[in-house]
Amino acid sequence: MKFQSIALLGLVSVVSAENMALQMTRRDATEDEKKMTTQDEVLGEVEHYDLEVLVEGRRELFPLLPGVQCPTGHTCRVRNSPTGITPMMGSLKNNLKAPLAMSLNWGEFNNNMNTVVVSDNFCTRRSAMAKAAGLAAGLSVAAVSQPAYAAETKEVLMGTDSGGLKFVPEKTTVCKGDSVKWINNKGGPHNVVFDEDAIPKGVDQEKISMDEQLGEEGDTFVMKFDEPGSYDFYCEPHRGAGMNGLLTVV
Repeated sequence: MKFQSIALLGLVSVVSAENMALQMTRRDATEDEKKMTTQDEVLGEVEHYDLEVLVEGRRELFPLLPGVQCPTGHTCRVRNSPTGITPMMGSLKNNLKAPLAMSLNWGEFNNNMNTVVVSDNFCTRRSAMAKAAGLAAGLSVAAVSQPAYAAETKEVLMGTDSGGLKFVPEKTTVCKGDSVKWINNKGGPHNVVFDEDAIPKGVDQEKISMDEQLGEEGDTFVMKFDEPGSYDFYCEPHRGAGMNGLLTVV
């Protein structure tokens, strides 16, 4: 069971890039093409594969996300599922062992997998993918529904490796509820101060800005962002040198 949970998490992570590419292609299509693509995926017109893996000498099947081709050098089987049920859900039902299969909330799992396939919003897909993986690993619906469950933390360096006075990267995009960790790299001291005239309305500028400066390399400052919008920030000691950054919360 432990191996299956880990394998599922790995597969979900590996195929996420392919799924994002599929979504990006869809954005370039016309509206009619978008509708046709979404309908085809839901109705099972896109091929779905199970990846064959040897587990302790036994052949096990692990589902790949819809539209993802069989990895080179591996053996896969095409699968079909009843209307309204995602192929991944059908495959897991056939392969997961009790008691996990009995305790898993299949309805919630199926809803999240459908969201992964049809949603055009990156943050929505990421959240649904994380929830589905958590449910398959044995977590409860209540646990995976917590706002912080699917949240991530992105890192921004303060100063380049060569000592340049820049944030790296200068532009960062996160999902609502994510955090950003600023790391003092080179050329300090540094800090993070948000422009009160260039942040979402209602956000407390003093609350999200640093009170002090980071002097030691490796020192960090972490802040969580719940309000969507654009946030302009700068390093107070080096603002005149152009050490500015932009955070976008979607």
